[in-house]
Amino acid sequence: MNSVLIIDDEKEICESIKMILEYEGYNADYSTSANECLNKLAGNSESGGYSALLLDIQMPEMSGFEVIKKVKEQYPDLSVVIISAHSSIENAIKATKSGAFDFIEKPIDREKLLLSIRNAVEQTNLLKENTEIKKSLIGDGRILGKSKSIQNILEIIDKVGPLDTRVLISGENGTGKELVARALHNKSHRRDKPFIEVNCAAIPNELIESELFGHEKGSFTGAVQQRIGKFELANKGTIFLDEIGDMSLQAQAKVLRAIEDGKIERVGGGKKIEIDVRILAATNKDLKAEIEKEKFREDLYHRLNVIPIHIPPLKERHEDIPVLVEHFSKEITTKHKKLPVTFDDEALKLLQSQQWSGNVRELRNIIERIIIIIDKRQITKKDIEFLFAAGKSSVEDIIAESNSFQEFKEKAERAFIVKQLKANDWNISKTAEALEIQRSHLYNKMKKYGIEKEE
Repeated sequence: MNSVLIIDDEKEICESIKMILEYEGYNADYSTSANECLNKLAGNSESGGYSALLLDIQMPEMSGFEVIKKVKEQYPDLSVVIISAHSSIENAIKATKSGAFDFIEKPIDREKLLLSIRNAVEQTNLLKENTEIKKSLIGDGRILGKSKSIQNILEIIDKVGPLDTRVLISGENGTGKELVARALHNKSHRRDKPFIEVNCAAIPNELIESELFGHEKGSFTGAVQQRIGKFELANKGTIFLDEIGDMSLQAQAKVLRAIEDGKIERVGGGKKIEIDVRILAATNKDLKAEIEKEKFREDLYHRLNVIPIHIPPLKERHEDIPVLVEHFSKEITTKHKKLPVTFDDEALKLLQSQQWSGNVRELRNIIERIIIIIDKRQITKKDIEFLFAAGKSSVEDIIAESNSFQEFKEKAERAFIVKQLKANDWNISKTAEALEIQRSHLYNKMKKYGIEKEE
């Protein structure tokens, strides 16, 4: 159940909001002290943390703006909704620039409160999910590899990172374009400021302008309140426009104008807003070909492509695979609380011989699958050949049919034993030898899983 923490120095308001939220099915907790609020956040973080924070601006120990600054430093994924009786445009702007998700005036309207909390909780859960996915895909964020191409990229990052110049990163899906963008940001003087990522391919064309530049209340159907866009949120920091080749021509024109003027305009607004952002962009498309098809603006391409960085596909840098396998093995065994795993030379050669259409992302997924299913301290070529032969669909079927990690392991182990028995014509001695276990152990496994020779 989603939990909301309410912080207001008036106990009656806290209890009133708590009652409203609990009636709607939320877990609600409150505090009348800013310091106690920070302690509650720290104490709750181990169990998954709160899903939203409802925060008053005017408090005796420290202001809501001071609290939100501390909260965003320690819990960047937590959505904060500011509430205040001292409503003003200045406060609303300040709250948003401080990282607040929304701003609500007192006296609090019940429907607006519930709408804001629901959206804030969804935002927090989405950010947490994305963070976990990124951790599982890219680990600690290091760019690994000993190939000449990767070393050249690292040299460019060292040279270009500290500058404010625009960079266009190209490469297939799964090669690590976001890693390069984050590395550039972390090398810059903007490293302590926001890094705002926008996946242009994931946002419908009719919403991309609102997402990038924000909108004013009432500017279109559904615009029930003012929204701050990604460019404003990235002010003083970096905005990363991922898959920019999928951006509509209309939005491209506005991005070009923002680059040229250093100003943006919200949808439905007439006011020019100054911005100071570094723009990094990435694409898996051939933008020159897109220009020929009149799907991408040539003037924007030249604006973005000041420093080009191309990440070659994994199939063109096989010498990086052993380094990546070692790194992913350590990361995955730690994640699943398993003993360390190594891959022998023949196993590594087999991995290096693959085409890896999904690039580094696919390699990591395969390594995780091998470690979970094979469940041995040293992985051999034969182990990997079995997994490749088993086919993607059978593994996916096991995953789909399993309701727990333990059930998944048992079903995968059973499938592996049956595969080896068939490969050895149901000869128990040969199969036990292939599995590197005693015959008695194999018999016990067969009994446990109800494995009998097929007629």
